[in-house]
Amino acid sequence: MDGQGFDVLIVGGGINGVAIARQLARERKRVFLVEQNDFGSGATSRSTRIIHGGLRYLEQGEIGLVRESLAERERLMREHPHLVRPQEFLLALPARPHSLLRTSLAVRTGLWLYQHWAGGHHKQQNDARRFEAQLDAGKQWAVYSYEDAQCEFPERMVAEWLAEAISLGTVARNHTKALEITRNGHRVSGARVRDRISGQEYAVAAKWVVNASGPWADDVVKASGIETPQLIGGMRGSHLVFPKFTGAPEQAVYAEAADGRQVFILPWNKQLLVGTTEVLDSDDPGNAEPSPQEIDYLYQSLIRVFPCCGLTKSDIHFSFAGVRPLPYAPGKKYSSITRRHILHDHAPDGAAGMISVIGGKLTTAARLARDVGRKLGLDIPEPHTTLASPVEQGDVESVVRQWAHAVAAKAGIKETCAEAIAEWHGRQALAVAHAASTDERLRAPICSHSCHLIAEAVEAVAHESAVTLGDILLRRVPVALGACWSEQCSREAAGKIGASLGWDSLRIGQELEAFEEERRRFLHPREKGSTSVHVDGVAPATHGSSSVSTSH
Repeated sequence: MDGQGFDVLIVGGGINGVAIARQLARERKRVFLVEQNDFGSGATSRSTRIIHGGLRYLEQGEIGLVRESLAERERLMREHPHLVRPQEFLLALPARPHSLLRTSLAVRTGLWLYQHWAGGHHKQQNDARRFEAQLDAGKQWAVYSYEDAQCEFPERMVAEWLAEAISLGTVARNHTKALEITRNGHRVSGARVRDRISGQEYAVAAKWVVNASGPWADDVVKASGIETPQLIGGMRGSHLVFPKFTGAPEQAVYAEAADGRQVFILPWNKQLLVGTTEVLDSDDPGNAEPSPQEIDYLYQSLIRVFPCCGLTKSDIHFSFAGVRPLPYAPGKKYSSITRRHILHDHAPDGAAGMISVIGGKLTTAARLARDVGRKLGLDIPEPHTTLASPVEQGDVESVVRQWAHAVAAKAGIKETCAEAIAEWHGRQALAVAHAASTDERLRAPICSHSCHLIAEAVEAVAHESAVTLGDILLRRVPVALGACWSEQCSREAAGKIGASLGWDSLRIGQELEAFEEERRRFLHPREKGSTSVHVDGVAPATHGSSSVSTSH
């Protein structure tokens, strides 16, 4: 790699960086993409996993952002039906006017506009009375239904977009840190990077540099000696994952916490995902974790909506947190900071040819990538948007069933397991099935209670840039996010995967140890019997890193 030249160097391999690489590769640009950890391991894998237009943005009057997000949502559902699926949401508000929206008429009008801009009405499945019966009996609630979408595993979308970018000529390196953006006079000339596994350092040349490192964007700028005002105001968002309780709704719930802020309770990966918070966080984004105050805040919010669910804090499977790369806006109210992405041109800072990405979200990553391409002078038209026939859940299930049937026949496995593989890999599930059909060892499950196969792990290394056991089990084939994953599962998976990849016993042991540490630092799995510091009611909204505010 040393001395190679590229049209564009992209620093940061989250959903935004990978989307930019894919778009520029489609435009026949030679791209070099580097990520200091693994692709999708930062804010992307620590999000609330919703693909949405943003009801809150509608309330705040950001009509353009809402319509743009809804168009991208529909496009993602069409292009990735196995990963991005229609999801009915139940908006639960206290019957009296409250802080979110003022009157029933205003709510219904807003939801009508929201659905109209998305292009139609999806079939709704909810039983509002059954849901209302589970709410706090001491309050009166008004329940409204609307449609959005969910991407349970954005890590898989990153993997698919990355594979496409690589097939179009992108050179991608994870576990590779950009040490410094180099300049020739007042224009960027490339970068000096380090492979964090081998320790090798080398330099690459590039005509353009896109800093898409998210909450690390200011670190990249400072390390390069570029004089730029602070770009990012890091905001931590925390989540809790619980088991599903008896009678839990299949719909997602968008409710209000006791202080009037918003909280989501989502069916996710056969569990319940509760989130999220907004806490100012200026520490290393790689060390983000939920505070005891945030854990209590989210737990109290769940109990407020479902007081009879029977869940306690000891039932928490795991918790995780990520830092959103919002614009630096000191003194501004958190909820009023725009979620629209901003592209900062460093030419006035003495680094012409360098662009830093501020903000962005899962829903609009492809739109951001097109905007970056235009910023680099490329003529990229907006893709055609069809609003006449919204995606139906039945259509999605039919497509996935067809893929699953083909996988089951090719690999010789049960159709239920083939469906699980198809839901994660889409059309590429056929490549997994082909690999499994060639070797009995590759048809073995990753662990004894999983439908996912060793063939998926081998394909992840061969075609999706997975390097470590953590890359495989937390992002390419994310079985370790399941409720029943244990240290025994880790040992079993490490042995089987390592043998299939030709790792020796020393490598297997090292990978297992590193994986367990990475999983602990990411998910903070809660041991039985552990408790958190209890704060009566909800966490107080104070200044600094202890303040808690909810958002999506």
